[in-house]
Amino acid sequence: MARIELVLGDITEQHVDVVVNAANSSLLGGGGVDGAIHRKGGPDILAECRKLRAGHYGRGLRTGQAVATTAGRLPAKWVVHTVGPVWSPTEDHSGLLADCYRNSLRAAADLGARTIAFPAISTGVYRWPIASAARVALTTVAEVSSDLPTIATVHFVLFDRAAYDAFRAATAP
Repeated sequence: MARIELVLGDITEQHVDVVVNAANSSLLGGGGVDGAIHRKGGPDILAECRKLRAGHYGRGLRTGQAVATTAGRLPAKWVVHTVGPVWSPTEDHSGLLADCYRNSLRAAADLGARTIAFPAISTGVYRWPIASAARVALTTVAEVSSDLPTIATVHFVLFDRAAYDAFRAATAP
């Protein structure tokens, strides 16, 4: 099983093999983590995303799927893009959120990655409550990484203290 580490900081500054992008389905950039990764990574990421849209992902990336591109000018080697679900108080989409982590880990393993950095997927504009998102993320990564021996370390890079504290609380026994 991969070692899981919590980091308070900026995901675009992580020196890892794979940075996971909480993308929108268009793959063409947006706000939040997605915008930050595209801005700092530069035009090579967008160029590869456009190629993906022109090919297999013509209708965009579906929620829970994951696909890799270059990391451009980021200190990582690759970006794995995944589309998180929008939180709903009336429908349980936790399986789709778990798919984001599961499929991103598998995509990273297929690349030969040993280290991966995740943001708190769906907790920004998609409004997923941070405590719930932390439980889904940590549980899924612990389960899936045990089947992917190449993945040595998973960083959860949390942008603010509230997210960091929620993930810390979710790791407590």
